[in-house]
Amino acid sequence: MTSNINKVEPTQFFSYLVETANISENEAQHIDASLKRESYKKGDILLRKGELCRHSFFVEKGLLRSYMLAGDGKEHVIQFAPEKWFIVDRSSTYFNETSDSFIEAIEDTDVVLINDNFICEISKTNPNFNKFNDKLLHNHIRQMQKRIKLLLGASAEVRYLSFIKTYHDLLQRVPQWMIASYLGITPESLSRVRKDLAHKNFKPS
Repeated sequence: MTSNINKVEPTQFFSYLVETANISENEAQHIDASLKRESYKKGDILLRKGELCRHSFFVEKGLLRSYMLAGDGKEHVIQFAPEKWFIVDRSSTYFNETSDSFIEAIEDTDVVLINDNFICEISKTNPNFNKFNDKLLHNHIRQMQKRIKLLLGASAEVRYLSFIKTYHDLLQRVPQWMIASYLGITPESLSRVRKDLAHKNFKPS
């Protein structure tokens, strides 16, 4: 009979490394065990404007957002990060610049903290992780370019449909005003878009 007394359940980050980054279980276990974790309550600020962003945050449980403040105090949401997503201020982390943005917990959230030095060291010794990190960076750039195009030229409806495709599980977890901020429209415009889509019998999957 096999005993399960000492069996440890895999973490979200361990599973992510094995399933997404094509890293062996032994390597993933070593990487996972060497990283620090933190827990935050809803409303906690992980990063403030003017601070240095010293880590990338991998969300194991919960939901984060990054946002910037305009001169009039209006918030502009840059990104949401649910489970198995990374969030970071790259300009601050990789170029040692003070951050222009905030990172906030929308829900109680557990994260893995990953610093730049750690990524560089792991990439040197693990080709799979190096390839994975490059792909992650290029995918981030691709998504940001896509978002810029949408903000510059797409209708509010197209922006909303793109949001649903990207964040299909967040409609009930994120306040409508935050979604409107992310889309670059007013809450009233978002309400009209939702009503128009409802009249078309559109149902988010």
